[in-house]
Amino acid sequence: MKKAFVVTAALVLLSLGGIAQANITIDTVAVGNKGNTADPLTGYGSVGYNYNIGKYEVTAGQYTAFLSAVAATDTYGLYNASMSNTSTGSGITRSGASPSYTYSVATAFIDRPVNYVSWGDSARFANWLHNGQPTGAQALATTEDGAYYLNGATTNAALNAVTRKAGWTWAITSEDEWYKAAYHKNDGVTGNYFDYPTSSDTAPGRDMADASGNNANYYTGSGDYPIDSPYYTTVAGEFQNSDSPYGTFDQGGNVFEWNEAFNYSDYRCLRGGSFYYEGLQASWRDLASPTTEISDVGFRVSEVVPEPSSLIALAGGLVGLLGIRRRRA
Repeated sequence: MKKAFVVTAALVLLSLGGIAQANITIDTVAVGNKGNTADPLTGYGSVGYNYNIGKYEVTAGQYTAFLSAVAATDTYGLYNASMSNTSTGSGITRSGASPSYTYSVATAFIDRPVNYVSWGDSARFANWLHNGQPTGAQALATTEDGAYYLNGATTNAALNAVTRKAGWTWAITSEDEWYKAAYHKNDGVTGNYFDYPTSSDTAPGRDMADASGNNANYYTGSGDYPIDSPYYTTVAGEFQNSDSPYGTFDQGGNVFEWNEAFNYSDYRCLRGGSFYYEGLQASWRDLASPTTEISDVGFRVSEVVPEPSSLIALAGGLVGLLGIRRRRA
């Protein structure tokens, strides 16, 4: 299984006192076939642009790096004390006192999904990525502006008023981005979708060996629970033969994942089921208030893919710059 060793190395520095701040790496997969037809059974999954999506859910290791960068004071409550639980939590511990909090993550949790994160926490993480992973207080240049203009939003009403801005580079997945990456058969601009995000129309099993594929970490009421005792979440990509047609892992099970969609004006939507629940199938949507922070909810991010015209313009600019440098030389 491919691991984000760059992330792990950065966290070693952070856990030893936060002296050095190293950037994290978000592994992504490309989601093409722009303009594909929506799923005729649900109406979701049509996306009019190409994009990248997180290959895995955002991990506890990545979120610890984020906290270490911007939460020495933690103005907007990015840390939840339940994250420190080494069974149902994320293994993330906070030490010291504001304005000098430090954060560390238990080794066993570095590559497991972060949980106890609200929709607002997820949006602030996306802003931090959008802004280039800066270090500093939670302000417009770090967490409060970027893909989303938050500017201190912490209530349900304020967070529900937040929308993705034009010019975003990283964001919480939209529901259609999430749905397409999970269920679309990756066969052109068709409306062909699987029922489950494991490239299958059959409900997944729960086999940790995953020899034949179509497995996930979710609750069934029978068999071993949790399946990776004593941990309720499994390592990102644990089910190596159970990826979606685009190559994502754990869009079914492990933790529910926030997306941008509203439901009944007061809630944000969740997708994918969890270790504590089922709900892996394409027809299943769940919802929660955007301030909700519980053990079986996490998130995944999307990354913009520049249009070819933008790349051409950038290349032209670089050529021009080289010409200027030559003339000056």
